[in-house]
Amino acid sequence: MGPLFANVAKGVFFFIEQFRLNFASIIGMGRIMGIDYGLKRTGLAVTDPLCIIVNALDTIPTVDIFDYLKNYINENAVDKVVLGYPETKSSQINEMGQHVLNFKKTLETSFPTIEVALFDERKTSIQAVEIMLKSGMRKSQRRDKSMIDKLSAVLILQKYLGHI
Repeated sequence: MGPLFANVAKGVFFFIEQFRLNFASIIGMGRIMGIDYGLKRTGLAVTDPLCIIVNALDTIPTVDIFDYLKNYINENAVDKVVLGYPETKSSQINEMGQHVLNFKKTLETSFPTIEVALFDERKTSIQAVEIMLKSGMRKSQRRDKSMIDKLSAVLILQKYLGHI
């Protein structure tokens, strides 16, 4: 009964995995992308097709971000972009906030079928460094700003989805 059970279990797991992979395309769901926009680098994170799991995607030089996004969106269904926005306590728009708003407008013009939402990104960079410290990364790895940007994008998207 052991080998028979193992074969049946493999078949069931294969079926479940195929259903999970095809479910998003059946009901028309796409991924949600998180963006931590910066003047030099932009961190990216993305959900799985069912919008359950958030993964770090990449950190791109900001000058190359639209070429990267065009390629990624052509290959993957993306329904929404969550853009980190540096809210202030006084609700004033600071200089970086204005850059983010300009980037949002360009995103909406470049990708008119994709919804773009702003989400408070306060302290995500600090939290990213804390996570890197707690995970045991060496000091040289923690200095890698591209890792901080990627992890910040993950945190923005996780908070938006209510995961943390």
